[in-house]
Amino acid sequence: MLWKGIKRNKFYNYIEKIWYLWYNFMQGRDKMKVRTRYAPSPTGFMHIGNLRTAIFEYLLARKYDGDFILRIEDTDQTREVPGAIDFIYDTLKLCNFKIDEGPNNPGNYGPYIQSKRKDIYKKYALELIEKGKAYYCFCTEEELQKDRELCEKQGRPYSYDGKCSRLLKSEIEEKLNSGIPYVIRQKMPRYGITEVNDLLYGKIKIDNSLLEDQILLKSDGYPTYNFANVIDDHLMEITHVVRGKEYLDQTAKYNLLYEAFGWEKPTYIHVAMVLGEDGNKLSKRNGDASFMDLYNDGYLPSAIVNYLAFLGWSPESNQEIFTMDELIKEFNPERISKSSSQYDVKKLRWINSHYIKNLSIDELYELTYKHLNEAYDLSDKSLEWVKDLVSLYQGELKYGKEIVELVSLFFNEYSISEDAKEFMDSNDVSNTIKVFYDEVKDIDWTIDNISTAINNTKEKANVKGKMLYMPIRIKSTGIMHGPELDKTLYLLGKDKVLNNLTK
Repeated sequence: MLWKGIKRNKFYNYIEKIWYLWYNFMQGRDKMKVRTRYAPSPTGFMHIGNLRTAIFEYLLARKYDGDFILRIEDTDQTREVPGAIDFIYDTLKLCNFKIDEGPNNPGNYGPYIQSKRKDIYKKYALELIEKGKAYYCFCTEEELQKDRELCEKQGRPYSYDGKCSRLLKSEIEEKLNSGIPYVIRQKMPRYGITEVNDLLYGKIKIDNSLLEDQILLKSDGYPTYNFANVIDDHLMEITHVVRGKEYLDQTAKYNLLYEAFGWEKPTYIHVAMVLGEDGNKLSKRNGDASFMDLYNDGYLPSAIVNYLAFLGWSPESNQEIFTMDELIKEFNPERISKSSSQYDVKKLRWINSHYIKNLSIDELYELTYKHLNEAYDLSDKSLEWVKDLVSLYQGELKYGKEIVELVSLFFNEYSISEDAKEFMDSNDVSNTIKVFYDEVKDIDWTIDNISTAINNTKEKANVKGKMLYMPIRIKSTGIMHGPELDKTLYLLGKDKVLNNLTK
């Protein structure tokens, strides 16, 4: 049966690749290598919604032996955060993404930072003007604002009316020679339909009358997001574009640009957005969790990638814990959901806990030490003691920072919780505590000796189960539940345990 399962899996993957080759052939892309790009803006740490997009793009490229390109979209210079490009590289490296081309490892299609490609964008914008597909617009912001206000008074939506597209050639030349600032706008069709093909949504029809003459090149010489993306995707030979579903309607503008140049369109895969736990769209501006926030709190990158891959995608099997290689093998873009997915930190913690359980002691120590050291004074604690402490909680630890709360009894002043106090007051446990104290007061403080003392207490006090372990734990530690009792008491130390037993 195992052999049959393996053969079926290999056969499935083979058929899937054949299907994808056929799909690309039908798109006229049979001779092109799959190339995807991740194109973040350098505006700070990468939030998990953006990282989810990068994961899909990376899995798609690797699934079909393609290339994964990093491109930095920094055309909005006002929002750039110093060092953000390094944040992006650090994140992708931690997630075990191999970047085939990017700013730090350029290929044949650079530069890979948009602010360094201004001359390229201007060249193609002027080409569109020559083709009659774009025009100079000299309207000032004040003029445009008046038009907006007029539309608002009349109760109709604002859309640029294309007045500059009707300027005479002589008027345009005069304004250019006079140094009047301008933008370059795309000339949109006023009638008809533009079709958008998407791998998930199929054919989408957009009424051209709804399309505004969008700005391609701003007055400062920088391109708009839409224009730069089309130029760069074409020149970098990007075959597949993964982006948010909220941009699906904008794709008509992209397609009209491709048609204006006579270029082949890429395959679009629009994915539904990731919602926060409050049901709203995830956003860096709203302070939603970034990858680095999670990483610094002790979430493992492999677990984060595993979790985010499932936000809007599902495998054929019921398997939930995947290595990167397994994700690549299993990934099928057709199984991306059309419905929004919701970020669930409980699910992330569940997945992360699985990865934590498989860490070596040294890896666990590395994951938790910084959090312990920030919260507590470890100056009198040995390396061995700290490793033994964190290993004690490995089975229940969901993320690295959680260790601070879990081990608080080893560092804070002794106190008994209310529920523990209620248990002690409701049961006659005095004899159990006395017997246990007598058993441990003179022993050498080892785990084996403590375990023996607990077993002896069981026999001498004639108690077992809950009525044995809970009184000893509560009186020794102040809490009702916890990890292995003998190891817990050992790490607390003999003096502290004996002192607590007599309180």
